[in-house]
Amino acid sequence: METLKQAKVGSTVTVVKLHGEGAVKRRIMDMGITKGVAIYVRKVAPLGDPVEVSVRGYELSLRKADAEMIEVQ
Repeated sequence: METLKQAKVGSTVTVVKLHGEGAVKRRIMDMGITKGVAIYVRKVAPLGDPVEVSVRGYELSLRKADAEMIEVQ
């Protein structure tokens, strides 16, 4: 299982599954990250937090904890 946190900078990945419960999962889905969507990893901060991605035509910064909940391939 690879998560968005483990994806390399410059790669495009596809969301397989969202982990997490309740409000956390809902917030991730509200940001446009749903099953099957393509995510381009733009940048990762020096300490790994946050991760900057492009999804559905806009740029988004995710905390490391949130990126670990997104399973990708």
